[in-house]
Amino acid sequence: MAPLTPRVVVPVDVKKKPWEQKLPLHNRWHPDIPAVADVTEGEVFRVEMVDWTGGRVGDDNSAEDIKSLDLTITHYLSGPLRVVDSKGIPAKPGDLLMVEICNLGPLPGDEWGYTATFDRENGGGFLTDHFPCATKAIWYFEGIYAYSPHIPGVRFPGLAHPGIVGTAPSMELLCIWNEREKELAENGIGLLKLCEVLHQRPLANLPTAENCLLGMINEGTPEWKKIADEAARTIPGRENGGNCDIKNLSRGSKVYLPVFVEGANLSTGDMHFSQGDGEVSFCGAIEMSGFLELKCEIIRDGMREYLTPMGPTVLHVSPIFEIGPVEPRFSEWLVFEGISVDEAGRQHFLDATVAYKRAVLNAIDYLSKFGYSKEQAYLLLSCCPCEGRISGIVDSPNAVATLAIPTSIFDQDIRPRSGKVPAGPRVLKRLPDVLRCTYDGNLPTTQNPCGSM
Repeated sequence: MAPLTPRVVVPVDVKKKPWEQKLPLHNRWHPDIPAVADVTEGEVFRVEMVDWTGGRVGDDNSAEDIKSLDLTITHYLSGPLRVVDSKGIPAKPGDLLMVEICNLGPLPGDEWGYTATFDRENGGGFLTDHFPCATKAIWYFEGIYAYSPHIPGVRFPGLAHPGIVGTAPSMELLCIWNEREKELAENGIGLLKLCEVLHQRPLANLPTAENCLLGMINEGTPEWKKIADEAARTIPGRENGGNCDIKNLSRGSKVYLPVFVEGANLSTGDMHFSQGDGEVSFCGAIEMSGFLELKCEIIRDGMREYLTPMGPTVLHVSPIFEIGPVEPRFSEWLVFEGISVDEAGRQHFLDATVAYKRAVLNAIDYLSKFGYSKEQAYLLLSCCPCEGRISGIVDSPNAVATLAIPTSIFDQDIRPRSGKVPAGPRVLKRLPDVLRCTYDGNLPTTQNPCGSM
């Protein structure tokens, strides 16, 4: 007998606010956020999700919504879901929860997305010192393909995936998160060399009750206030999985998540139609609403069996990801190298972050020779299926990072050739450009000393 259509355990209506949904969403991690539904291991069930902003970014001709976006909303998640076995016994702390992605995609009737950079004074991004303005590009979907009126001459197949899949932390783990991130936020600028080169701020986003949504817990109650002041933000990936933004985590993939609370309390959200490795513009995938069809299995005592703690407690573990068999096929790539020497020519010791920044900057500057603005290239490299690699991490003093771009996504040949870049309509300025706002701050923009040569 054919299997039943997957049960919709979390429905959403994109015309409603996150707090107006039939099952209210949440945007924090905390062990006391109650589950909105039970799912049984072995059943295929469907979870629907709003885009990470809950509909605050519009399909329009302005980037003002990006510039003024209040990032305390980040991210609206569907769930939590309490996972039980066939006998009704919930997952227990110390178990491993296998979550298989059986199917996924954009919500029918909402087949569009966006890629953006935040204003430097409001979130910034990997290259915010080079690109301080808020920008936005809209993308439309044609089956598996995406195209943008704001980045003409590019069309590529998307590898849809959830940016966030995670379990709830225990109270002990939540305290570990909050303590270490508070230490970083308060003292990191004086301690970390990277802060001289990477300008994204703040260094960590600490708990705040502002715009806190806790699912079925009513705002204004003593319980809400206590949890809102403690609950961790959803912005970084952590021991529970969370916002890992693994672009290949699509159909057929499996996630093995540690269980820290009874029932696991599984949540998911931040759906992407496509993303480049690193999601470098920060709001950098093709962000969309969407759905997941999932199946779970509880591996009893799996944390002890399969996960080795790397830290002072048994809670310092990391999830395991098994990539599925479905992905676009590209045969030709143009690869850009970066080394750990910054834009001022200063040497850094085996610094892969500086090296990757150089690789991305090199790729952006190269694509600008083919009619694209640097803002177009920045957004494109954040959301197209490009591949980032740490190619060398032992040959002192330089780490080597690479960024590979599939050449077939362009409507022109972008490979180097003898003579200069050819003139003519194939390399005319690509218009319209991305939507952008003014930068009203007073922080200096990093310049390439040889940029005018």
